Amino acid sequence: MLKIGLLGAGRIGQVHAVNIVAHPQSELVAVSDKFDDAAQNLARAHGAVVRTSEEIIADPAIDAVLIATSTDTHADLMEAATAAGKAVLCEKPVDLDLKRAVDCLARCKPHGKPVMVGFNRRFDPNFNSLKSAFDKGEIGKGELLSITSFDPAPPPVSYVKVSGGIFRDMAIHDFDMACWIYGELPEKVTAIGSSIVDPEIGKAGDFDTAITTLEFSGGRMAVIKNSRRAAYGYDQRIEFLGSDGLLAAHNVLENTVEIITRAGATKAKPEHFFLERYAKAYQIEWNSFIEGVEGGTELPVTLQDGINALIVAEAAALSAREGRTVDVAKEIPA
Repeated sequence: MLKIGLLGAGRIGQVHAVNIVAHPQSELVAVSDKFDDAAQNLARAHGAVVRTSEEIIADPAIDAVLIATSTDTHADLMEAATAAGKAVLCEKPVDLDLKRAVDCLARCKPHGKPVMVGFNRRFDPNFNSLKSAFDKGEIGKGELLSITSFDPAPPPVSYVKVSGGIFRDMAIHDFDMACWIYGELPEKVTAIGSSIVDPEIGKAGDFDTAITTLEFSGGRMAVIKNSRRAAYGYDQRIEFLGSDGLLAAHNVLENTVEIITRAGATKAKPEHFFLERYAKAYQIEWNSFIEGVEGGTELPVTLQDGINALIVAEAAALSAREGRTVDVAKEIPA
């Protein structure tokens, strides 16, 4: 039984807390948050105690920490936790600054403790099945990957200003998916963006709509479409064209009921947001973390994976800003 400290009691911390408590091999013993009421409420709901992040990390009785705090604290907390001998699952991204993320890996690695980055979409059963089918050769050589990721509504501009931008905050999930499916970093990145959903997002220096093209070795490609607004719900799809066929993972709908009448056919909309859409993925992610830590095996999403996704995000941001294709190896030092 692993004793777990949860750092961060916000929306995503609450999701993780449920999964920690539900797992037979993990026990939530302590919670921290900069807002005491949030920490107290979450701890009370799950029979844990409230402590500071520093106290949790320093406690030798706690085996692992789950970091769900603000992005600007991730690297510092990972470094402190691994130095204290703890395993770590940290929400993405590692940091908004690539150099800081690389430094984090260098500082964590000597301690030899497992660190996993929370790219939970890899654990979605549908996306995982698509990856498995590709690896088994079901569609032959993969040639054109298409990833659609649309949010139901844009976030507040106050969030946009501190998020790192659409490429580091939102599209980074899709960059990780593309690298994971192809098994490598892209060689070239071309991105365009605009602020047609909310002009205030543009005034804040960010985009709310973007398209990124990734060029991998051997001419293989990926096209990633991102929008902060899809009026019908949370749109998450993948299509993968190969030499022998097509793999597709469609949206998860609110229900499976379809109504067919003389007037036509209707069915439910996609799940409304990521909390509903990826609820199962978060459960499987935590299961994988526990299995890796207890079994001493390599975790399925490494700190290097987090850095790789950030490399692509940096390249996309540079491309969109300067209106040109970016050569990843030559222009994005890691």
